[in-house]
Amino acid sequence: MAANGLEPPESEPDLHGLRVLVVEDSADVATAVKNLLRSLGADVLGPVATTDAAMRLTAETNPDVALVDVNLRGGELAYDLIDRLHALRVHIVVMSGNDEVPEAMGKAAAVLEKPVSEAKLFASLRAVTVAKP
Repeated sequence: MAANGLEPPESEPDLHGLRVLVVEDSADVATAVKNLLRSLGADVLGPVATTDAAMRLTAETNPDVALVDVNLRGGELAYDLIDRLHALRVHIVVMSGNDEVPEAMGKAAAVLEKPVSEAKLFASLRAVTVAKP
């Protein structure tokens, strides 16, 4: 067992060339996810804490996948963002403190309940990279 209490995944995904948008209002979570993704070779956009900031980044560089927290800064919900990203054919992985996010169903490749384990995040990203056109 790793020092952080998580079981290490069987194998870490190679994320080189994958553009990942991180939409998360918790600075600690956002920084940890960004650092983890970069260590695996991903090109990380953000992190950002609002829908507007996410859409500005998306207009500049179209991400392959977006990791999206449902509850954002100032009580903003990310369902409109999820709809817009889905319309742009961006793969979406929802990270939420609530395991029931019905508005994201059918649009998200995965819904991960916080705290998110590295193994589950890796599995979701592995599935997305396999589905990547």
